[in-house]
Amino acid sequence: MKTPSVCIFGEVLLDCFPDGRQILGGAPFNVAWNMQAFGAAPRFLSAVGTDEAGERIRSGMVEWGMDTSGLQTDPNHPTGRVEVSVHNGEPSYDILLDCAYDFIRTPEDTGDCGVLYHGTLALRRPVSAATLQAIKASAPHQVFLDVNLREPWWSRDAALTLVTEANWVKLNRDELLRLSEPNDARTDMIVLARTFLDRHQLNGVVVTLGEAGALALTPETEPVLVAPEPALEVVDTVGAGDAFASVTILGITRGWPLATTLERAQSFASVVVGQRGATVADPEFYRPFIDRWGLHS
Repeated sequence: MKTPSVCIFGEVLLDCFPDGRQILGGAPFNVAWNMQAFGAAPRFLSAVGTDEAGERIRSGMVEWGMDTSGLQTDPNHPTGRVEVSVHNGEPSYDILLDCAYDFIRTPEDTGDCGVLYHGTLALRRPVSAATLQAIKASAPHQVFLDVNLREPWWSRDAALTLVTEANWVKLNRDELLRLSEPNDARTDMIVLARTFLDRHQLNGVVVTLGEAGALALTPETEPVLVAPEPALEVVDTVGAGDAFASVTILGITRGWPLATTLERAQSFASVVVGQRGATVADPEFYRPFIDRWGLHS
C-alpha cells in the first residue's frame, strides 16, 4: 500500500531564547523538520517575510532537503518571531502579531495530500484561516489537528470547530480540560479522552501528559499509555509535543499499531527534551530511530 503524503500548514518563525540563541521553530515547522529527517518528505505550507530571518528559514529548509515550493514570501509582513522564556522547566511564549504566517495565501496547487496537519496559532487572522479552509476543501484527506492554545490567540468555540473538522486530534492535558464540557471535567484522563473522542467522532485522540508521558485511543482500540524513562534528562521542553506529533503522523501514514506509534513517539520526544530548542540540524541525531524503526525504504 502506498504511504500517504503529508502536507503541513502553519507557522514558521524564530524561537528567540534569553541567552541570545535564535532557533528555527513554530510547531508545524518543527513537525515538518522532523518528518523530513525520517524520510517522509512533507510539503510545508507557510510564509516568511523579505528579511534576514526569512532568508535563514528558507536556506535552512534547502540545506535540510525540504520542499520549499509551499513557502511563500510576503513583502508586507515580517517573518514570525517568538520570545521564549523558561520558568520552572516550562516554556512560555511572547508571540509577535501580524507576521508573514498570518497571511498565507491559498496555493494554486496543494498537491497530493493524504494527511493534512495543522495547528491553531496560524489561524488567528482571517487570511490564513481562509486559506486552510480552501486547502481542506480541495481534496480528500485525513486532518490531523495539533491543538496549541496560546494566549490570547484562541477561543473555545473556534478551537472546537476545528476539532469537529479533524480526524485525529493531539492536545495536552490542560487543553483537553479546556475543550471538554464542564460536566465532563474529572481527574481520569482516559475517561475524559474517550468522551472527547466519542463526542467529536474522531479516528483517534492523543493526549500528552508532561512528565507522566502520554495516552492515545481510537474507537477500535483500548487506551494506550506510555511514560518516559525515570532517569530522563530534561534540558528544555520546547518542541517536545511537536516531536511527539511528528512520529504519531509517521505511524498513521505507515500503518503502525497504536501502541507501537505511541511508544516510538514517546521515545523520540524523550530525546528531544535533552536538546536546546525544538529542531536539531544533525542527521545523525535521527539515525538510531531510523535504524530501529526500519525507515530506510
